[in-house]
Amino acid sequence: MQKTTDQDLEFVVHTIAGTAVANEREFCDLDAVVGDGDFGYSLARGFEIVLADWETFDRATPAAFLKKVALVISLRVGGTSGPLWGTAFLRAAAALGGRTDLTGRDAVAMLRAAAEGIKTRGRSDLGDKTLLDALIPMTDALEQAVDAGGPRSADPAALARAAASAARTAADATTSMQALRGRPSYTGERSIGSPDAGAVAVAVMAERVADTWPARP
Repeated sequence: MQKTTDQDLEFVVHTIAGTAVANEREFCDLDAVVGDGDFGYSLARGFEIVLADWETFDRATPAAFLKKVALVISLRVGGTSGPLWGTAFLRAAAALGGRTDLTGRDAVAMLRAAAEGIKTRGRSDLGDKTLLDALIPMTDALEQAVDAGGPRSADPAALARAAASAARTAADATTSMQALRGRPSYTGERSIGSPDAGAVAVAVMAERVADTWPARP
């Protein structure tokens, strides 16, 4: 299986951060339908600091780098998003241990760990209409592509596209769901008819990674 580099991981994180900042208004508008409308703002402010502090992060190992990102997000992203997204990055770091040569299976392990961390911290699960409803199907699709063998499993660009496609389909599917966690759950059946902002954010970020992967530094 083709290995990726520390720079590839940094590219993904940098793309996620840039996407959060660039889509602040879209994410706020989605959240405003049944929530506080501050999701995009909170996420953008935290990831702005990630980008501003980018050159100062510890790069001794990929895990060390992710831990620094997790710390910034936990401390600087407001609302419930900070603890959830910070936990996701921290658990992803823990899944790597001291490894430096990363593969598609490491990507799956990081995403699985991130999802489990969000489940625990947010007391939520698949079907509750949260970002997990995009993150978990995306991870499942990535794992299937990695384990399938053949050229696609060795091509990070193809893996990124498979993950993004699954995330988009899953995020769109949250439109027909009723929210069971967070502020949107207070609206009951009114939460049906619009997609979950967190799930859409996961999809948009995954799509951006897939779109720009071929042109990464």
